[in-house]
Amino acid sequence: MNDTATSQTDSTSQTDSIEAMFVQSASGLTTSDHTLTFHGVSPSTLFFADRPQRVVGHLSSQKFVSEWGDGENSFAEDPPNAVVSFLEAGDKTPEEATVVLSAPQMNQDSLTYTIEILEGTLPARAGACSIFIDPIGRPLSPVSVAGVRRRDRRRDRRF
Repeated sequence: MNDTATSQTDSTSQTDSIEAMFVQSASGLTTSDHTLTFHGVSPSTLFFADRPQRVVGHLSSQKFVSEWGDGENSFAEDPPNAVVSFLEAGDKTPEEATVVLSAPQMNQDSLTYTIEILEGTLPARAGACSIFIDPIGRPLSPVSVAGVRRRDRRRDRRF
């Protein structure tokens, strides 16, 4: 999956290829048998890139799903790690779990991923939630929690 963002400078536009982190949010989630479903998912997926570009933008969540397997080093080839942040009934502070995402399926305002839990636990049901997906093209990114955990897992496999 390759995203582009257009930045306006003077009266010309310049398109730069970026390495972006993605954020999706929803009004609730459910889990069962290695699946995570976001209900009331936002129709837009936010993306942002850190230095040097510092680009922020949106793409449709449907486009995010449809481009999952596109390009070299796609999410289909190398499933991304992600941090799921959620509120359970009565919680004042969000909880989180680190997961590996694969096989996204969008059905109206529900988005389902097949998951492998790396750290933490996910409830059967929770309220407001967000998911922070590792940057494309930077699977070993030291700036993301999931990237650090992925790097550690790969190191464990080598030894």
